[in-house]
Order: sequence, then structure tokens, then C-alpha cells
Amino acid sequence: QVQLVESGGGLVQAGGSLRLSCAASGRTFSSLAMGWFRQAAGKEREFVAAISRSGGSTYYADSVKGRFTISRDNAKNTVYLQMNSLKPEDTAVYYCAARTSAVVPMTRRAYDYWGQGTQVTVSS
Repeated sequence: QVQLVESGGGLVQAGGSLRLSCAASGRTFSSLAMGWFRQAAGKEREFVAAISRSGGSTYYADSVKGRFTISRDNAKNTVYLQMNSLKPEDTAVYYCAARTSAVVPMTRRAYDYWGQGTQVTVSS
């Protein structure tokens, strides 16, 4: 089993920045591909970003490319999502997800473990 705990959400003005963190436990962190998803009110949960086990490969949704950066620190068992130039449409609950795989999925169903989510609200 893998436990994931997100933190770092909050209220920010448009154009501002936030950094989300996700701390993992229960399994060797470097064996996990990691992803971030988000779910706005009344919408489906959607892919935001993902990172390979070593951190050498990263993937982004087109809507966040150039504004968000995913990274990981395997020594700290933590994955991060740096969010810059935030827009009101980025408002959502952000979820961290993990999969024991060398493959880095970008679909919700491919992930085995999920955190409880952290709210990000961007005001205009």
C-alpha cells in the first residue's frame, strides 16, 4: 500500500504562484511513477502532469504547459507541482497519484494510489 498526502493548496490571485507537495509512504518512492490530476466542481478529474521514477521524464497537459513544473525528490519521498501564472480556470481540487510502474501514465484509471486532494482557488 502507498499513502499519499498533499499539501500547499490555498487561495491565490490570478497571476500568482503556489507549490503543491505530495509526501508518499509505504513503498520505495523511487519505484513509483507519480502524477498530478485536478477536478473542478462539476467536471471530470483531468490529467495535469506526471513524472517518471527517476525524474528524468516529465509530461504535461497542454493547458498547463509552460506554467506548471512537476519535480520530485526521491530522498524526501516527495513530488512537487510548482504552479506559476495561475488563472481562475486552474481552480480545482488537486490530487496526487502513484503507480508502481516504469511506464508514466497520463490517464486516471492507470494510477493505483491517490491522495485526499488539496483545494486550489484562483481569484480574478
